[in-house]
Amino acid sequence: MFDKLKFPLLLAFHISFKISTKKKGMSSLELSEEYELRQKTCWEFKWKIQQSMKSSGNYPLNGTVHVDEFYVGGEEEEVYGRNPNSKKKLVIVALEQLDDTNESDVGRAYAEVIDSASASSFRPFFERYICKQAHVVTDEWNGYKPLAREYDIEQRKSENGKSFPQMHIHIMNIKGWLQGIHHHCSKQRLQGYLDEYHFRYNRRNNKDTIFDVLMRRMVRYEPVRLKSAD
Repeated sequence: MFDKLKFPLLLAFHISFKISTKKKGMSSLELSEEYELRQKTCWEFKWKIQQSMKSSGNYPLNGTVHVDEFYVGGEEEEVYGRNPNSKKKLVIVALEQLDDTNESDVGRAYAEVIDSASASSFRPFFERYICKQAHVVTDEWNGYKPLAREYDIEQRKSENGKSFPQMHIHIMNIKGWLQGIHHHCSKQRLQGYLDEYHFRYNRRNNKDTIFDVLMRRMVRYEPVRLKSAD
């Protein structure tokens, strides 16, 4: 992924280090100002980094796993709930609960952009990120019911998020990060930002190795061309 860089390799290492180790990462504008590069150049390289931050899929969530969806985007008049006519981007997220008696004790998490709040959109996410042996807890949305034939699913009343406090916090943190650091991202690019967020989140207790992991991935991966990013 360092193939045909438009700037020195040492700067590429610096940028990769900042994005992987800073708690909130850095926007392309911040990178441009700090390293005196064009914002578009930083934006393109940051997209490459995000590609290498995708989950390997080798560590699906197990135990008790809370699942929910949320929208990314501004408010829309007369559009409420899981509305298929919404122009906002829909995301499904799963959060591992390490201790059933202490909901603040959470493990890893994954999120993915989906087309609709339906079982057909949920199923690929479940297959990629959740063990069949896991106990999955969701709200009472009907879209989860068909998956109960394949997964151990418990449905609870959401109570406006009160039944899933750590999930609510996790979603608010993602939204706050997107709005506060990046302000806007297209549907085509949103998955990259979700992968970046969870690459750091899932390694929050291993900050001493996170940069090494990223470097190994970036060296192994095939070169990414700008055409592939569109």
